[in-house]
Amino acid sequence: MQLLGIFFFPFFGFGCVMYFLPTLIALVGDKQDKLTIFLLNFFLGWSVIGWIVCLVWALKTDQIVTVRYQ
Repeated sequence: MQLLGIFFFPFFGFGCVMYFLPTLIALVGDKQDKLTIFLLNFFLGWSVIGWIVCLVWALKTDQIVTVRYQ
């Protein structure tokens, strides 16, 4: 039984890491939209298009907006 755990853990662990890779990149990169990227990844990450959108969004740099009052 222990052999099964040693055999299957790397596959499931690697799969979970790859599935949530956009979320992990957003967390490490301290993105402003971390929660939104996580939710989109959680609900639409199973589709290849949803996962790629999350990955691109996580890798995109945040725009800093400055507002001047006159």
